[in-house]
Amino acid sequence: MQEWSKPYLQKASHIPDKPTPMSSCQMLRLLPLFKHVFELLPTLFNHQHLLENRVLETGAMWKCLSKYVCIFLLLTLSGVFFLFRNISILEWKLDLCIWELCSNHSEGPTPLDHNQSCNHLSQGQERTPEEALEEQYLLESIAWPEPPPQPQPIPLEQTSDPANSHFTVLPAVGGREWHVGDQLESLVLMKDFRGHPKSHGGDFLLARLHSPELGAGVAGQVLDHQNGTYSAIFLLLWEGSVQVKVTLVHPSEAVAVLRNLREERPNRVLYKSLFKYGLLSETTMCNLCLPTNQEPLCNYTDPHTGEPWYCYKPKQLLSCDTRINHFKAGYQKDLITDKEALLFQSGVNLKTCIRAKGSASVTVLPKKKDKPEVESNHAKPAPVRTTPTGYYFQGSWQSLGDVVMRQFNDPTAITQCLKGKVVYMYGDSTVRQYYEFLTNFLPELKDFNLRSPVKAGPFMAVDIPHNILLKYRSHGPPITWTPLSISQLRYVANELDGLAGGSDTVVVISVWAHFCTFPVQVYIRRLRHIRRAVVRLLNRAPGTVVVVRSANLRAQSLKETLIVSDWFSVQLDGVIKAMFRGLNIKLVDAWEMTLAHHLPHNIHPHPPIIKNMINTILSHICPVKN
Repeated sequence: MQEWSKPYLQKASHIPDKPTPMSSCQMLRLLPLFKHVFELLPTLFNHQHLLENRVLETGAMWKCLSKYVCIFLLLTLSGVFFLFRNISILEWKLDLCIWELCSNHSEGPTPLDHNQSCNHLSQGQERTPEEALEEQYLLESIAWPEPPPQPQPIPLEQTSDPANSHFTVLPAVGGREWHVGDQLESLVLMKDFRGHPKSHGGDFLLARLHSPELGAGVAGQVLDHQNGTYSAIFLLLWEGSVQVKVTLVHPSEAVAVLRNLREERPNRVLYKSLFKYGLLSETTMCNLCLPTNQEPLCNYTDPHTGEPWYCYKPKQLLSCDTRINHFKAGYQKDLITDKEALLFQSGVNLKTCIRAKGSASVTVLPKKKDKPEVESNHAKPAPVRTTPTGYYFQGSWQSLGDVVMRQFNDPTAITQCLKGKVVYMYGDSTVRQYYEFLTNFLPELKDFNLRSPVKAGPFMAVDIPHNILLKYRSHGPPITWTPLSISQLRYVANELDGLAGGSDTVVVISVWAHFCTFPVQVYIRRLRHIRRAVVRLLNRAPGTVVVVRSANLRAQSLKETLIVSDWFSVQLDGVIKAMFRGLNIKLVDAWEMTLAHHLPHNIHPHPPIIKNMINTILSHICPVKN
């Protein structure tokens, strides 16, 4: 950690915390003041004596002036009394003023360049060579194709238009029938508003295969051929009629705008903190990436993880130690031009369906009993395989991973699974949904009132007869919520280091939604610290069940897109899955579970989806015994 940050990680010991009763030393410091006041009193009385001599000549004037002298004496005595009553506060302000003027410290980091991006700030704990190489790999794995250089701004008519584009379901290999276990491929041809085929890739597409009458759905994999065409690939997992659905989330030209916002305007969400001491208070801007504008900063870098956070220092006589809360103060406006806004029109080119050329449906027959796992075909290269993590059938999620799904439809079944366990939930509101689901669904799990903010927590619920303890705590900044006390700003890595762990401990982590505005390096750094803590936890308590939840899709409007586009989320989703791959953790693939479901996308998935996520977690906690 840099040297300049250390003095601000602990409270300055020579500044009083609060006014204290007046000491004998303080009384001695007042003696010169009292002496000066009492030296003035004889002068006042002399003036009164002269006035009394004159009153013999002008009686009416004496009555008037005598009254004013009494009022003056009364005001003087009141001032002395006020000074006695408030001397401790006045002394604190005087000491603070002297400390501010005389101290050589600078409360905050070395001034940063206004255009400096977040990833160039403090890197937290120093990366190992392996972690540095991993970061490079992660960035390459989520690298998005960029459109060729063109004059800016690009006319709307030259951008991708879902109404003119189409997809075609390709026939099965050899023209045969479709069977369960086969791979279905659709070819997507993108065109612009003039009807001209696009010659480059970079569009953000989503693909889904579903059977509404069966309550079935699975996410498809989209491959960008970078020539204006795309392949949407699906694994056929159930019998019957299936339909292909392809959606344009953003044209490539809109993705370029979003990429620029993420790298150049990471402060799109406005954060503030209130500083307060006694009657003094002031609110200042805070963020992970804060242009200095030659203003001093308060440095709140976490001493354990090295996660940076800054606030502008109050202009009043308030030290950095007087910060009391953290809250979202709104969003930046005028982020894009009017012409760029045309790239984000709902129903036109923002999360809009692409039509099928020909039929969008095929009929899937039962799996052939004598069908080998991989068919050899010398006429064509082996097709690319898609491997979803699961699919819906009759409304229930069926995992294709290493867990046999159980359906916990009864509160008693969930209670028996969680009996004798402590469940810790850390992260944003998407994991808070799990806490709310369980406390609403389990009648004996009683919420313990901690008098916490409704959204931010922390929360705690207990089921004493079954010895169940459920806790939720939000992650540290950036966190986009209502005012939250700084005493509750905790980093997940630090919380994990405080757990004993064991076979009776379950940890659920979801950290992603509040990182959409920042460069991906910021997110990688946060996950690196959390992953280190997870590794330490599993090393000292291997029996601990750790569940990691990935990102999910959400509704999109122009305002939401510029702050929390699905394009930002899909990149974070790729990072979190890659960084925890290979560890002894359980994954809840929220991206596929929201994409495969028929319900509208929402930052807080609808209850049927949450129920399936809970079933997934409980199936890992209480697996089927062979």
